Amino acid sequence: MSTLGRTLELYFIDGRPDGMLTAEVFNWTGHVLRIPRTLLKEGLARDHARFTGVYVLIGEVDGAPMAYVGEAEDMRDRIRQHSASKEWWDSVVLITTSADSLHKAHVKYLESRLVEIARSVNVGALENGNTPPRSSLNEASIANMESFLESLLMVLPAIRVDHFDQKRRPASVAAPQSAPTAQFTMILPRHGITATARLEEGEMVVEAGSHARASWIGKNQERDGYFKDHANLLASGVIVRDGEFGIFTEDYAFSSPSAAAAVVSGRPANGRTSWLLTDTRQTYAEWELAQLAETTP
Repeated sequence: MSTLGRTLELYFIDGRPDGMLTAEVFNWTGHVLRIPRTLLKEGLARDHARFTGVYVLIGEVDGAPMAYVGEAEDMRDRIRQHSASKEWWDSVVLITTSADSLHKAHVKYLESRLVEIARSVNVGALENGNTPPRSSLNEASIANMESFLESLLMVLPAIRVDHFDQKRRPASVAAPQSAPTAQFTMILPRHGITATARLEEGEMVVEAGSHARASWIGKNQERDGYFKDHANLLASGVIVRDGEFGIFTEDYAFSSPSAAAAVVSGRPANGRTSWLLTDTRQTYAEWELAQLAETTP
């Protein structure tokens, strides 16, 4: 994934953050339209809905996230069919280009790659029964589609589509000249739980081998925002049960220190005080204040 800055333009069509929106990136041909099911009539009346593209149905089944990835030469007709045959979804994301320049082989390739990525990320279930085969494209077209996909994978999390957001982190070997990374430790001594993490590109990466609770102990699962994260990591094998503990099998990135602390402790937790800098034992909050003080002229 490119490390260069990009400009993402979100347009809230009806002026509401939970309503219809379009997403485009400067110098990218792609066009993304998110339509709540309650606004399906209005959304499908828009020109881009009849273009050739890939779409993602998003919803929940029994409280667990569900998605379905498909492709069509006229997405409007296909989504109408799904509206009649599938009850569980509550929004759809239509992915195409501003000039309707994708053809059937392009979208079949993108459909296959998105299903592959969603299965790898494993944020929630996919209704797709199998991973569709990639279409036959020449080398140049494959490179173009992978470049298109790179930008798309930046856009989707920004519009709250997390099914393709890879939080697993491969084990990395730091280059000698690389900047030092802040290392943190979280200990629950009464329960024998120790976890280590590093701050990396604005995310809290809990490292492989760290302990976590094997079960969620928060009292209000419906209100505990990180309960589903804990359950999904167990279901996907990122955390495996080992006796009374859970153990991280690989590095995993969380959006905040509190998200990481909650999954480790199995209940809501303040990550700003739970994580301690490994060498100085400062809390994350104290370390952050010290970092900010260094930037003060």
